[in-house]
Amino acid sequence: MRTAVSADTLAANRRLARFDGHAEVWVFGYGSLIYKADFPYLERRPARIHGWTRRFWQGSHDHRGTPQAPGRVVTLVRERGAVCVGMAYRVTPDVFDHLDYREKNGYLRFVTELCFEDGGGAEGLVYIATTDNAAFLGPAPEHEIARHIAASEGPSGPNRDYLLHLAAALRELGADDPHVFAIERHLRALDEGVAAG
Repeated sequence: MRTAVSADTLAANRRLARFDGHAEVWVFGYGSLIYKADFPYLERRPARIHGWTRRFWQGSHDHRGTPQAPGRVVTLVRERGAVCVGMAYRVTPDVFDHLDYREKNGYLRFVTELCFEDGGGAEGLVYIATTDNAAFLGPAPEHEIARHIAASEGPSGPNRDYLLHLAAALRELGADDPHVFAIERHLRALDEGVAAG
């Protein structure tokens, strides 16, 4: 039986040494990192990774919800043939002090191959909340996820803002993400229902 990964992954990420000694590292963002780069970077480029799909299956106890009422944010799950579009940042290693703290609620660093629009690529890191982390909420129907998001709020603001900013950022990238866009449609329908009632 596997032991659950702690919801606080800060210490685990700081022990990783894959890119120790590197002057620069690429980091792939697929959620709020696409639109909220609150860290210094050397370069920012649209990118994609293969074999992963974005899902609103991770609980947020520290940003878009609380420990008692976690919100829902995205993580990546493996899917054969999938392509996940996001944003890549070339950073210096000192940025990981900030990123590890920002992503501490269940996310671990993984090495991945990034593909850029010009056909080039690079090895980099991506933060993924795996199914065995203590904050993982798992799958649910998209209309239920929308209801959950509509009712959630945390220190970083309403969960709905996270969803709406992500959907807008994906459109700007020209990315088609049926899961995110379906949840967005359900959320807007909830808003219209409330306004009409």
